[in-house]
Amino acid sequence: MPHIILLGDSVFDNQKYVQPEPDVAKQFRELVPAGRKVSLRAMDGAVATSVAGQLADLPADATHLVLSVGGNDLLGCSGDLLRAPVALSSDAFLLLARVVAVFESMYRRVVEACMKTGLPLVVCTIYNGNFAEQEFATMARVAVAAFNDGILRLSLEMGLAAIDLRLICALAEDYANPIEPSAIGGKKIAREIWRTISSHKQGS
Repeated sequence: MPHIILLGDSVFDNQKYVQPEPDVAKQFRELVPAGRKVSLRAMDGAVATSVAGQLADLPADATHLVLSVGGNDLLGCSGDLLRAPVALSSDAFLLLARVVAVFESMYRRVVEACMKTGLPLVVCTIYNGNFAEQEFATMARVAVAAFNDGILRLSLEMGLAAIDLRLICALAEDYANPIEPSAIGGKKIAREIWRTISSHKQGS
């Protein structure tokens, strides 16, 4: 029977933002057929380098890994990235390219660590969030797209199933705050994870 391990950040570990409503992990457990297991290793605030610790001592019966990480890496550099004064537009592109290159390198190491377990891996992109300030929201979407380009290219390179969370959490109601999924958004995420795992016939 499948035992699905959720890795990453508060996209999965969103309990404190939605309680008393169910978090993503609980909704996922309620969604999967009887006998399937779901374990939450993801932690609120985690960044790409946090995932190695989440992979330690995986359950012996683990069958699938699902990874959603990168949003906090982007948030950590958003001040410098989105508000940095530049003399030329080309400087902004160069700054973005440098930041993305660092993230891609870290993300690749995370994916390689996951793949060393020998378990099927599903990766998730970073969603756009629900920012009230339109100018910031527009800039954030551009930065998110650049980070997601690295995630999606790597998934294609390694033959991994990928879930684009920008398509799943696309409405204001999908968010409990600017950057965390609501119970509504969480249910959509849980459904898409199970649909992806089931359709790729990675377990039964």
